[in-house]
Amino acid sequence: MFKKVFGKSNVGRSYDLPFDVKTRKFSYYNAKKQGLPTTIDYVRFIEEWAKSTVIVPPRMDTYIAVNMEIQKIFQDFAAPDDIYPYSIDEGFIDLTSSLNYFVPDKSISRKDKLDIISAAIQKKIWRKTGIYSTVGMSNANPLLAKLALDNEAKKTPTMRANWSYEDIEKKVWAIPKMTDFWGIGNRMEKRLHNLSIFSIKELAQANPDLIKKELGIMGLELWFHANGIDESNVHKPYKPKSKGIGNSQVLPRDYVKQRDIEIILREMAEQVAVRLRRAGKKATVVSIHLGYSKVEQKRSIHTQMKIEPTNQTALLTNYVLKLFKTKYTSGAIRNVAVNYSGLVDESFGLISLFDDIEKIEKEERLQSAIDAIRTEFGFTSLLKGNALDQASRTIARSKLIGGHSAGGLDGLK
Repeated sequence: MFKKVFGKSNVGRSYDLPFDVKTRKFSYYNAKKQGLPTTIDYVRFIEEWAKSTVIVPPRMDTYIAVNMEIQKIFQDFAAPDDIYPYSIDEGFIDLTSSLNYFVPDKSISRKDKLDIISAAIQKKIWRKTGIYSTVGMSNANPLLAKLALDNEAKKTPTMRANWSYEDIEKKVWAIPKMTDFWGIGNRMEKRLHNLSIFSIKELAQANPDLIKKELGIMGLELWFHANGIDESNVHKPYKPKSKGIGNSQVLPRDYVKQRDIEIILREMAEQVAVRLRRAGKKATVVSIHLGYSKVEQKRSIHTQMKIEPTNQTALLTNYVLKLFKTKYTSGAIRNVAVNYSGLVDESFGLISLFDDIEKIEKEERLQSAIDAIRTEFGFTSLLKGNALDQASRTIARSKLIGGHSAGGLDGLK
C-alpha cells in the first residue's frame, strides 16, 4: 500500500517522499524531481496520507527474531540441509524429499504437491508471526522460483506462483523490465542496450559468444538464466570469493569540518582492521569512498593506493588519512566507505633492513591484546578518547545490527 500511495517502486528514504516529513505538506520539489503530478487533487491526496504515515527507525533485532521463528517453521517441512536463508526476508527450500511425505497421494502431480505444501507453509507463518508471505515455486531450479516470486507471486490472490521450463517463453521472456530480471541492474541494462538487447527474449536469443566477449562470465551467466538454465544448488549455494574487507556508512547529518570527517575515517579504518585480523589476512591495497551531500554539486571521491602487506591499525589508518587529505578539498560529506583489498595471508610480510623489529613486534603484541579484550567484552570495551566527540559514530554504531542499518559491523561486535 505504501509503495502504491506514494508512487514508489521500492523502499526508499524519507527525503524521497512526496511530502515534507516535518510539516507533512506536499513537496513540489520532490514531486517535480520524481515526475509526479502536482494537481490540486493529487496534492490533497498525498497530504491526507501524509497525516497518517508513521516513520519509525528499523528494528533489526525484531526482524532477526522473527526471521529465526520463520526458519524454525521451514524445518517443520524440510531438513535443515534443504534450507538456505538468502536474506533477512527471503530463503530457498528444497522440498523434493518432502513432497511424498506430506502429500502421499500418487494421483496428485508434483507441481500440485509443491503448491499444497507451500500453502501450508504460508498458513503456518501467518499463524505464528502474523506475516503474509509470498512464495515463488519451481519444479525446475532456484532461479525460476526466484523469478516467479519477484514477477508473479506478489500479484496473485494466493501470493504463490510456479514457473518451470515450460513457462520460459511465455513468462520469463515476457518480463517487461530488464531490471526486474535477477542479476540485471541499471548499469548492466545499459551495457545490454549497447549490444542492441532490449528484452529478456532478445538476451536469450543473442549469440552467447558475443555476450561472453563483451560482458564476460557474468554476461554469459545472464544468457543461461534468460534461457531458464540454472545450476545453482540449495545445498551448495554459490559463494563469491571475497575481493576485500570493507565498511560503509551513511552519516546521520552532513559532515563539513575536515576534522570531523577524519574522526569518522579513523574509526572506520580501525573497525575494518579488526575484521582483517580476525580473517587472518593482510591488505596490499587501501581504498576510500566519499559521497557528497545532496546539497553539493560534486562527484563522489573514490581513490586507492598500493601498500606493503599489513593489518596493523596504525599503519592502515595513516594510509586512509593520506588518501583523504590528497583528494578532499571541501564540501559536505554524507556517506563514507573504507576498504582493504589485495588480501594475502597474515603470515606473509616484507621486512626491511631499516625496520625496527622490536617496535613492530611490540605493536603487534599490543594490537593482539586489544583484539582479545574486545573479543571477550565487546568492541566498545576499549575506545579512544575521540569516541566521546560529537562527531564520533563508534558508540552509536555499536548499537546497530547488520548492514541494514550500517554496512559491515563485524568489527564492532
